[in-house]
Formats: sequence, C-alpha cells, structure tokens
Amino acid sequence: MLKKEARRLRVGVLGCGPIAQFAHLESSVKARNADLYAICDAAPDLLARMAATYEPFKAYADYDAMLADPEVEAVVVAISDSFHVPMAIRALEAGKHVLCEKPLGVNVEEVEAMKKVVDRTGLTLQVGHMKRFDPGLEAAEAFIKTEMGQQLSLKAWYCDSTHRYTMTDAVQPLPITSKLAKKPSENPKADLRRYFMLAHGSHLVDTARFLCGEITEVRARLLERFGAYSWFVETGFANGVLGHLDLTVAVRMDWFEGFQLYGENGSIVAKTYNPWYFKSSDVEIFSEKDATYHRPLGADGHFFRRQLEGFADTILNGVPQRGANIDDGLASVRAMAAIAESARTGRAVRVADMQGAV
Repeated sequence: MLKKEARRLRVGVLGCGPIAQFAHLESSVKARNADLYAICDAAPDLLARMAATYEPFKAYADYDAMLADPEVEAVVVAISDSFHVPMAIRALEAGKHVLCEKPLGVNVEEVEAMKKVVDRTGLTLQVGHMKRFDPGLEAAEAFIKTEMGQQLSLKAWYCDSTHRYTMTDAVQPLPITSKLAKKPSENPKADLRRYFMLAHGSHLVDTARFLCGEITEVRARLLERFGAYSWFVETGFANGVLGHLDLTVAVRMDWFEGFQLYGENGSIVAKTYNPWYFKSSDVEIFSEKDATYHRPLGADGHFFRRQLEGFADTILNGVPQRGANIDDGLASVRAMAAIAESARTGRAVRVADMQGAV
C-alpha cells in the first residue's frame, strides 16, 4: 500500500455504480494525496452498501447537499454520459474542482458551455482519460518530447473483443446494482454507432492527441457487418503528421489496442491491455542514437488511482496539469463528431468547424 501524504484532497464521488466501484472509489481510498471524504447516489440501497464497504466520512442521497459541504474540495463525476456536463457544471458553480469521466460530453455545444464555466471559475477540470497515466504511454511521451525529433506518421487502433466480458468478469468483483438507480431518459445503447464512438472512440482519439497533438481534419469510413462496427479514419494533425485510426467493435479475437509511431530519431511500438487488468502498456522505444530498443516495466498500472493523484497534485501543489483538461475534452468531442459526420457523408471534415452531437 502507498503511504498517505499529510495534506490530502477531500474528494466526493458522485455515483456508486459499476465505474465508481471498479475505479473511482478504490482510487480515492488508495491515493497517496486524496481521501474518499464523501459519496453520493440517488439509490439508497446502493449508497448504503458502498458506504459500508468504503467507509467515507459522509454519504449523501442529495447531490446539492454534498456540494454544500465545505469540506468537499473536489467531485468525481462517475455517472452516465448524458449527466456529465450538467453535474460537472453544478460542481464548478459550487466552487468544487472536477474530475469527470470520459467522454466529457455528448455534443460540442454542451462542452463549450462547460468550458465557459471552467474559464470563469478558474477551477481545475480534468477529463477521465486515464490512459495518459499509463506508465508505458508516459515513457512514450517522454521520448517524443526529448529525443524523437520530427514525427512522421501514427497508426493507432482500439479494437474491443467479443470475449471482453468473459475476461473481465473473471478478474473484477461482482458489481453491486440497484433497481432504484437513476438512469438517463433515453437508452444510451439505442444508437450503437454513437455509443461505441463515445465509449471507445474517446480513448482512441485522446491517445492520438496525447501522442501527436491537435487533430485538424478527418476522413472516415464505417463498415457494419455481422453486428460489428469498424471505423477507419484518415487523420491529419496540426504538425503535419499523417495518421490512421482504427476503431472496431468488436473483433473476433483478443482485445487489440496499441499504436505505432515513426519519427526522425526513433520509433515507438505499443500494445495496450484491457484496462481492467491494471497492466501498463508494453512499449518498445527504438532509439536511432544507440540502435537499441528500450522497454519500460511500468509496474504501477493503476491508471485510475494515478490520474486522481495527478489531479490532486495540481490542486494542492500547483503542479502543471498532466491529465486531459477542458480544452482536451472539447477537442475530443469535436473530433468524434467530425468522424461521425465524415463517415455519414463520405467527405473530409475540418475538426475546428464541427458542431453538434457525436
């Protein structure tokens, strides 16, 4: 177990459903510089179970009551996608910093509205793109910044597996659910194109931006067969790098995620695992300088805890924000909306011009 620091961020987690149980409640308990001060959920039975399990200082059935608590310094928004923006804005307006699950929003306009609140309040908002805290990807980023030189091209892929739940059910605890849980007015999975892009495409897009910077243009094709969806996306970056993104849900094989990045002074090849294995990506960094491959171990693969610690470091100690910020979250939603529009029309789409829903 990691040692706790003397000054710790007092966190309130909104939502006690599966993503909170698998990621955020444990992270808040384990984080070296944060405490699980409060939890909040509309389902009384679920709230009681999670309070007994994780022992926060306080448990709230009412979100406004948790926001009114002066001891709560930051809120983790761990609820359905359609609730992200309104609940995050309420927290910001109440003077709380926010770590919001990805995707930040489901359309461009609502995230633009949130950005105005973040800018006005000056509070920290971080998007839950936890892959930025994968030690393997952090090593790749360090090589990019210090040695790679000019980048040439990126190939990145995120392919969910038809067997992913068989695998994850074997390693995850049984989630506690409630019939009283608050649900969106519309079923998020009614439109699978949109659902898969928001749930999985958000990871792929953010990883591409993390490695190569701003995405300026996309040209996408989508093929649907035998219940599978495959997007191939030609991607242009502001720095001139050529990109190809492959989002496929679901492949008839193991989980398949990773990237290849070629540069002036070396290349990077990465294999990323299903996140619920809490295993750092296998990253091989080839340096032209010594004609040698370098492979970091990345022993600490708890990305969710590490992203919370980075969030707390920014708030408590003024450390520059390492995680995805409001601008990253907005750019990700714009890019996903552009991919959806390009796949629909067959035309290249400028990301900066994009409005509307994903």
